[in-house]
Amino acid sequence: MAVLSVREKLAILSDAAKYDASCASSGSAKRDSLKSGGIGSTEGSGICHSYAPDGRCISLLKILLTNFCIYDCSYCINRSSSNVRRARFSVDEVVRLTMDFYRRNYIEGLFLSSGVIRSPYKTMGEMVEVARRLRIEEKFGGYIHLKTIPEASAELIEKAGRYADRLSINVELPTDEGVKKLAPEKKPETIRLSMAKLRCKIEEKAEPTLQSRKRERFAPGGQSTQMIVGADKTSDDGILRASARLYGSYHLRRVYYSAFSPIPDSSAALPLQKPPLMREHRLYQADWLMRFYGFSQPEILAGSNDGMLDLAIDPKLAWALRNRGRFPVDVNRADREALLRVPGLGTKVVDRILETRRHRRLRLEDVGRLCHSVAKVRPFITAEGWSPGALTDKSGLREIITRSCEQLSLF
Repeated sequence: MAVLSVREKLAILSDAAKYDASCASSGSAKRDSLKSGGIGSTEGSGICHSYAPDGRCISLLKILLTNFCIYDCSYCINRSSSNVRRARFSVDEVVRLTMDFYRRNYIEGLFLSSGVIRSPYKTMGEMVEVARRLRIEEKFGGYIHLKTIPEASAELIEKAGRYADRLSINVELPTDEGVKKLAPEKKPETIRLSMAKLRCKIEEKAEPTLQSRKRERFAPGGQSTQMIVGADKTSDDGILRASARLYGSYHLRRVYYSAFSPIPDSSAALPLQKPPLMREHRLYQADWLMRFYGFSQPEILAGSNDGMLDLAIDPKLAWALRNRGRFPVDVNRADREALLRVPGLGTKVVDRILETRRHRRLRLEDVGRLCHSVAKVRPFITAEGWSPGALTDKSGLREIITRSCEQLSLF
């Protein structure tokens, strides 16, 4: 096999990593090693961000250690039976790339995942060594996210949490049946056990020690996971139900949703077409309703005929249209929980409404100045001098709102 240059490896292994969505740097400890003579920071100042074709901001060096893999998951482009060009970084190469990219102000940290080579222990050991060398030898204070392998030893996970800001373990698919069908070499119970152990370790390290009275540093950004959307027939309601269980059982910081992408020479068990990217977007919106807006998982799609999120309108608007009896809400008197249910009002807008109304009563135009678009809000609120009247119950309300909120094309 021809020897590849670092540039060629980077092209292969950065492209192979694009299917992994869980690379946000939120939740990390604020750390600035410049004050201690090192390099790097988890703060965003001085970082040049690049953008993916779909508009997402990318500020991490996001690569695989290798795309060789002993597993043969049907949905994975890097599965053992896949006819793709293979590459493998050495530990030295990843460390050097990270430092060179940071010094050039291209990135603010590293997201490192990998196919499994030889054994989970061997692969995880090399990933941990990358993090150790960055932290200890290079004095790197930037963000590090390691994708951990469920079968790795407790000792390696302990080391990984010591050096990384966030750890993640992929659940792969929303249901055990889906994993057993499309990734038969992986065991859902092993994945869940690993996530549970990681949760216990994070909670254990969060307690101050008797000697120092300080908390030990261990994955301050917590743990996250990712599931593939559209590779099996699980409905959106089933996906959100799986997410709610994950949040409740393992105290995850985030569940990421990655729309399935058809791959060459794929299994007949996989769909021929990818799901619309809007489905992924709606799942993220519904996820935020559970995490920040006080919605329980069952009520988001309660009353839906097929258990699927409406692709044409956001989940909160869809819920409000199915529950019109709870509206209109008085913006001058309603509590925070009721205001968070109003379509078009985000958490920051609600907080500003609550602060403003301590000093004066709000009119519709005041709400319009606080939020992005008053068109979506108008049918669901009352304000000083404004009542929607019969508009809330109008049969064509959905069409009126979607027409008024339609985004103009650039071309």
